[in-house]
Amino acid sequence: MNKFIPYGQQWIDDKDVDSVVSILKSDWLTTGPKVKEFEKKFADYVKSKYAVAVSSGTAALHTAAFAAGISKGDEAITTAMTFAASANCVLYLNGKPVFADIDKETYNIDPKEIENKITKKTKALIPVDYTGQPCDIDNINKIAENHDLVVIEDSSHAVGATYKGKKVGSLSDLSIFSFHPVKHITTGEGGMITTNSKEMYEKLLLFRSHGQTKNPKKFVTSNEGDWFYEQQELGFNYRITDLLCALGISQLEKIDDFIFRRKQIVNKYNEAFNENDNIVIPTQKDNVESSWHLYVIQLNLENLKVNRKKIFNELRLKNIGVHVHYIPVYFHPYYQKLGYKKGICPNTEWLYNRILTLPLYPKMKDEDVDCVIKSVIKVVNNYSKN
Repeated sequence: MNKFIPYGQQWIDDKDVDSVVSILKSDWLTTGPKVKEFEKKFADYVKSKYAVAVSSGTAALHTAAFAAGISKGDEAITTAMTFAASANCVLYLNGKPVFADIDKETYNIDPKEIENKITKKTKALIPVDYTGQPCDIDNINKIAENHDLVVIEDSSHAVGATYKGKKVGSLSDLSIFSFHPVKHITTGEGGMITTNSKEMYEKLLLFRSHGQTKNPKKFVTSNEGDWFYEQQELGFNYRITDLLCALGISQLEKIDDFIFRRKQIVNKYNEAFNENDNIVIPTQKDNVESSWHLYVIQLNLENLKVNRKKIFNELRLKNIGVHVHYIPVYFHPYYQKLGYKKGICPNTEWLYNRILTLPLYPKMKDEDVDCVIKSVIKVVNNYSKN
C-alpha cells in the first residue's frame, strides 16, 4: 500500500524556518515592520498600488466587504461553487448573498447569470477565481460599471494567475487572497486584500484594527496628545503578526517555482486523462494562465456504473487523498434555514455531483503523481460501462 497522498500540502524549507526564528529573536512579534514589508512585496508582485495583510482569507473577505460599503439590506452576487466564506462575508454585514450560476465549461461564475440577478438592492459582485483560473473579469467589471457596483474578486485560489497577461490582484476594485497551508504560499493562516483605490485602502486599514485610527489627520475630535486615538467604526482585530509575515515574505520568493511545479503536475494529469472517456479534464481559457490551486476532474457519470461517492471511497482506500471542492454554499443547513432552496443554480448542482479534486502541490514527487494517475485510471475504468 502506498503512503497517503493528500490533496494539498505546504512546502516549508530551512530558509522559511530561519525567517521565523529571526523574528522570534527580534523586538517585534505582532504588527511591525515585517507586515509592511510583506504588504509592499505582495503589492509589487501583483502590480497593485496597495495591499493590506490580515489574519485569514475570511478576514480579508469581511474587511473587503466592509470597504465596499455592504450594509443591512444590501445584496451581493457571488457563486455557490466556492467555500462558504465568499458568501458569509455578506451576512457578517447584515447583507444578503445572491447566488448566480456557473459557466459549465470553466466552472467560474457566468457574467450573463450575474446580469439576471441584479436588483436595486445589489451593492457588490464577488466573483471567485475557482481552482486558480481567473474569472471573466472584463465582462464582470463592465457589468459593475454599468450598475455602479463594487467588485470584490475572491482570488484565494489564484496567487500568480494572469488574465490577458496581467496578474490577478490588480484588475478589480478589491482582490482578496488566502495563505492557508494548502494554498500557493502559506503564513499558517493569513490573508491579503489588494486595491488601487486610496479610499478603499484607508477603509481596509481602519477595519483591520478595531475601526481605530492613530492618525491625527483623520481625527474627528481634537487631538489630546501623542497617546490619543479614535474608534471611528466597529472594526475587528484582524491584524496579522510579524512572525507570520516573515514566513510570507520567504514563501513569496518561491511562488514562481511553486506554480511552475504545479503546472508540470497538471500537464502530466492532462496527458494521462485526456483520452479517457470516463474523465473530463479541466478547461483553461486561452486568455488566462491558471495558477492551479486545485486540479478538479469531472466524472462522466453517463459512462460509469457507479456514482461519485463510490469512486471517492475507492480512491481513499488506495490512500489517494481526493476531495470535493465544493458543496454548493446554499446546500448547507445554515443557508437552508435562511430560506435558500436547492435548484437555484442548476449548472452548479449538476457539476457538484461529478467533481473530484486530485492531489496537487509542489512537494509531490513524480512517483506520487504516477501513483495518483494509475489509481484514478484503474478505479474509474473498473466501473466503466464500456
